[in-house]
Amino acid sequence: MKLVDVASRTTRPGGLPLARYSGVNISSDNTTIYYSRQTPAGPRIFEHTIGQDPATDRELFGKGYGPEKIIGASLSPDGRWLMATILHGSAAKKTEVYLRDLSARDGKFVALVNDVEAVFAPTLVDGHVILRTNWDAPRYRVLLVDLKQPARDEWKEIVPEGDHPISAVSAAGGRLFVTSLENVQARVRVMDLTGKVVAEMRPPLVGSMSAPSGRWSSNHAFFVFSSLAQPTTVYHYDVATGAQTEFARLDVPVDSSSVAVKQVWYESKDGTKVPMFIAHRKGLVLDGRTPTLLTGYGGFNISQMPSYSPRAAYWIERGGVFALPNLRGGGEFGEAWHEAGMLARKQTTFDDFIAAAEWLVANKYTSADRLAISGGSNGGLLVGAALTQRPALFRAVVCSVPLLDMIRYHQFLVARYWVPEYGSSENPEQFKTLFSYSPYHRVVKGEKYPAVLFVTGDADTRVAPLHARKMTARLQWASASGRPVLLRYDTKAGHSGGLPLSKQIEDLAAELHFLTTELGMTP
Repeated sequence: MKLVDVASRTTRPGGLPLARYSGVNISSDNTTIYYSRQTPAGPRIFEHTIGQDPATDRELFGKGYGPEKIIGASLSPDGRWLMATILHGSAAKKTEVYLRDLSARDGKFVALVNDVEAVFAPTLVDGHVILRTNWDAPRYRVLLVDLKQPARDEWKEIVPEGDHPISAVSAAGGRLFVTSLENVQARVRVMDLTGKVVAEMRPPLVGSMSAPSGRWSSNHAFFVFSSLAQPTTVYHYDVATGAQTEFARLDVPVDSSSVAVKQVWYESKDGTKVPMFIAHRKGLVLDGRTPTLLTGYGGFNISQMPSYSPRAAYWIERGGVFALPNLRGGGEFGEAWHEAGMLARKQTTFDDFIAAAEWLVANKYTSADRLAISGGSNGGLLVGAALTQRPALFRAVVCSVPLLDMIRYHQFLVARYWVPEYGSSENPEQFKTLFSYSPYHRVVKGEKYPAVLFVTGDADTRVAPLHARKMTARLQWASASGRPVLLRYDTKAGHSGGLPLSKQIEDLAAELHFLTTELGMTP
């Protein structure tokens, strides 16, 4: 990791070694870096003096936490407080928060909270910690901690739990921005530190809106909005006046006025109503013949929003339908929605996805022979489960950086982080659940599987590429459909991000060529 002096645009001597980091913070005087890094023993927070050998960095926090934990490090805007946040796995059901006063000589980390089985997402502002938490509140609430009186009985609830989940809390201009999801659409309330609402913000149309962010001491805040019809756009928000103006927009040749986006609700296998966003050209004729691309995620409390996607834009431009359901396992409706699609209930996520496909067919958007699905990472598990459980329902599948052998997944790379989400085959009861849906173990010799393109690479440090490799071989051996089962393998690419633009274009072009060819579209 190189250091760059932003003012002079020159590279500074020294830097940090290649590693897995979870928070890098530079002191206000540009002399010290506080960072969290994974070590063989587990995550640790270090103090680094810029210009010195990183081998001499001082370990500040983390002793006793094993490699299955994640520790984040963050610094308050005034540089006084160093905060450690400990996650008990990805999408953790428990987090811990510790603080260290850097202004105190030989200060030590002091626990703010470490004994509650709940999520605490902290934000440091103006001598306070803002806690977004699901402690006694499955849809989350917001607590205020004054660092002059940090004892728990002094904490104040400034935003109680409501009918809709609180998805984010951010701060700028002396105000808090509390984002709620109302039927998977963002509503942002602008508040003071007492929880009094002073303004509201809503997205300009159906789409995805980020939490506004900026400096506590400045009235300038910025947020990002995009939709399946509108390319990513950065907006400036004046905290003092509430004025909102477009600041920058991706220069993409997309005609937003020709795209229709709507939200529908369909019934899953157990009768639960699940929302889905659908986008296509205006004037679509529902004749059951339109090539349709269905994608999803459904895990780790992550909400899937109808944001801009080059993949979706291309598909819609070619006359297709793009569909995105909000599957259980995500965070669109709070912790209960997440828990309904994890551990012993993971099959619910797959049932929701399959029901979305059946709804699209039943409502004459498409047919099984014109329906493709795609997903990556946990979404790769999703489409892997769908293609092995209902192979006749899909014509083509793109399965990227996927988890597919759920019996052994936890033994490779950082997959131990995900045991709280999926479970482990080392637990006899969890073994039964994992084996019941593990895509690799559900492949049947002689079944007519859809065309499948697996995508992975050697540099994936998150999901071991062995999943895609062995699944490719097994499907090639088993499938009797005569349709292709392909593996696109990159010796340099990793799990996500970090690719040059030319490589991103090449990969997306290959994926779309595969899908359009299989569905009989004009490439």
